Amino acid sequence: MNTLNRPDLSDIHQGDWVDRLLPGTWRPYTRLARLDRPVGIWLTLFPCWAALFQAAHGLPDIRQLAVFTLGALLMRSAGSTINDIADRKFDGHVERTRFRPLASGQIGVSQALTFLAIELALAASLLLFLTPYTRLVALCVLPLVFVYPLCKRFTHWPQAVLGAAFNWGMLMAWAEIAGDIPVGAVLMWAGAIAWQIGYDTVYAYVDVKDDRSLGLKSTAILFGRHGKPMIGLFYAVTVAAWSAGGWLSGMSLLYGFGMLVIAAHLAWQTRRIDLARPEVNYRLFLANILTGLLLAASAFMGTW
Repeated sequence: MNTLNRPDLSDIHQGDWVDRLLPGTWRPYTRLARLDRPVGIWLTLFPCWAALFQAAHGLPDIRQLAVFTLGALLMRSAGSTINDIADRKFDGHVERTRFRPLASGQIGVSQALTFLAIELALAASLLLFLTPYTRLVALCVLPLVFVYPLCKRFTHWPQAVLGAAFNWGMLMAWAEIAGDIPVGAVLMWAGAIAWQIGYDTVYAYVDVKDDRSLGLKSTAILFGRHGKPMIGLFYAVTVAAWSAGGWLSGMSLLYGFGMLVIAAHLAWQTRRIDLARPEVNYRLFLANILTGLLLAASAFMGTW
């Protein structure tokens, strides 16, 4: 606890499995790749799996499932490394990020860049297992990956750019399995962007005080005290887009039932938001792992 009334909001916890199990030289890179904080991996992976199930109208080939799973892991890790490199001068002044490897001086920029090159090379090697069309679609996401960390300097909507990049694997899944990207797939992707704007705004409220003092921008700062209804609006758009996208993708009634469960879960989240309590908002952000799992399960059941 950093005060008697407020919990420490740092997203790195000293003495965790990284400190207990890994050699000292590995620890900064494990944290740079966010392997100690896998929430982002799940939030990237579950929508990608949902798209794979919808495009294959059932279980995809095990090779496709493996390639897209590894791709989600590697690209999320690479994106996190890019973000930490770009924000290294800000992170030390933000309570949640002050212990990150670059901000705390555990490693230097040159070491982080070398690690990033390795991550991108491993991710690029997965393209060898995909069709030429999917490779082209994959390359189109790179500008979003590299521009996102800079967005908070000039726009209040970095969450939208992150959502587009984070969920790009959904479009790649359709490109790989179906050979094209139909309207239903685009709607599913748009719904995932709206979902990410919603849950990442909840997350941004954790940092809103520090971000204001540093002159950074976010949807949380833009929405201000109207954050709760605005997040609820984006969650409603999410359910509407996923429902329409699923219908256009030929999902069964079981998928519709899944959408009702997701709608109830997101409504519960919205009701629980407390803009004045960052620790509550952080827990609600984590609750979206369940939202992603429900989406993937709904997509799979919708093929029955």
